[in-house]
Amino acid sequence: MAARRVGVWLIGAKGGVATTMMTGLAALRRGAIEPVGLLTETEPFARLGLVGFDDLVVGGHDIRAGRLGDEARRMWSESRAIPPDLIDAAAPFFAEVEPRLRPGTLVASGDRIRSLADPAAVAVVETPRAAIARVRHDIASFAAAERLDHVVVVNVASTEPPPALPIPRDFAELEPLLDDADRCPLPSSSLYFLAAAEAGASYINFTPSTGAPPACLQDLARDRGVAHAGCDGKTGETLLKSVLAPMFAARNLQVMSWVGHNIFGNMDGKVLDDPRNKAAKVKSKDHLLAAILGYPPQTHVSIEYIESLGDWKTAWDHVHFKGFLGTPMTLQFTWQGCDSILAAPLVLDLVRLVERARRGGESGALEWLACFFKSPVGVQEQSFAAQVSMLMEWVSRRLADDRAAT
Repeated sequence: MAARRVGVWLIGAKGGVATTMMTGLAALRRGAIEPVGLLTETEPFARLGLVGFDDLVVGGHDIRAGRLGDEARRMWSESRAIPPDLIDAAAPFFAEVEPRLRPGTLVASGDRIRSLADPAAVAVVETPRAAIARVRHDIASFAAAERLDHVVVVNVASTEPPPALPIPRDFAELEPLLDDADRCPLPSSSLYFLAAAEAGASYINFTPSTGAPPACLQDLARDRGVAHAGCDGKTGETLLKSVLAPMFAARNLQVMSWVGHNIFGNMDGKVLDDPRNKAAKVKSKDHLLAAILGYPPQTHVSIEYIESLGDWKTAWDHVHFKGFLGTPMTLQFTWQGCDSILAAPLVLDLVRLVERARRGGESGALEWLACFFKSPVGVQEQSFAAQVSMLMEWVSRRLADDRAAT
C-alpha cells in the first residue's frame, strides 16, 4: 500500500505541547530517540497500519508572535525538559513548518488569551462566520499545497473560558448567530471545530475548552461524517484519580473527601490564573470521582500559577476514606511531571488513531479513545482500566475487519 500523507494542523502551534511534539517527531524520524510514551508503537497497535512518522506533515494556527525554535528552547532554559541537542537537531523541521503557520482567531477566546496575542492578531475584527471561513480556507489550502490524503486538526491551545451564553440544541437555530459576535455563544474552540468540519478534516480537542460536545455540533459531526475526539488530555493527577478511585470502589472503602492542589508555571498556568479560564479546567478535573465511586465525596481542586516552575506540574492529593468499623484512614500522593513531555506523545497517538478510524469509515465521537481524556465525549465510564479495555476492543475489531478484508 502506498504511503499516505496526513496533515497535523495544530491550534496553538507555538505552545509548549505543540513544539515538544514537533521536536519529538523530528527526533523519531531520525531514529534519535526511543518511542517512550507512545502507545501506538506497542503491540497490537503496530499491526493496524497506522500512518508513519515520516508521512505526518505539520502546520497550524497561533495568535502569538515568535518562532517555533525559541519556544522549544524555553522548554530547556525555563524547565530543563528538552535536551538542547534535540532542539538544535530539530531546526530544519521547524524551518519547514514555519511557512505553513497562519494567524489564529481571537473571536470569543476570552480576555486573558487576548492579552497574550500578537497585536496584529488583536487588530483583526471578524464575525464568527468570517473566522470559520478563514480558518477553513487555511486548512484546505494546507491540504492542497501539501497533497495530503487527510488532515487532523488538534486543539492544543490555552484553555478558554466557558461559554457565557447558552448554545442552542439545533444547529439551524445557531447558524444565523454566526454573523453576530455579540450574540453567538460559540467560543473559539468550537469555531475551529466548525472550520475543520467544513474542510473535511478530523478534530481532536486536547483541551478542556468547549470544542465539539454541544449537541448541535455533535449532530453536525454525524451528518458530515466528521471523526472527532476529546476533551482535555489526561496526563497527570486526573490520570491517577481514574486509576486509584476504582480501587476504593472495588474494596468497598468509602471515600469521604478527596482534595487536590496543583501548581505549575507554563503558559497554560498563566492563562488558568484567570478565574474564568480556570473554571473550565477545574470542572474537567473534578467530575470523575462521583461517576467512578457511585456517590459524590466532598472534593476540592485548586490550580495555582507559580511562574518559577515552568512546565513542571506538582499535584498534592489527600484522600480521606473510611474502612471497616468506620475507622478513618488517609492516602496521600505527590505527582510531579513535565506537562508538555507527558502530553506530546499522546497527541501523536491520537492523530494516528483518529486518522486510522476515519480511514476505516468511522465518524462522530470516537468513544473508544476515552482513556486519553478527562472528559471523553459521549462516555460515562471514567475508570482508566475500563477505558483502556474499550480501546483494546476497538483494536481487536479493526484487526478482525482487516483480516476479513484480505
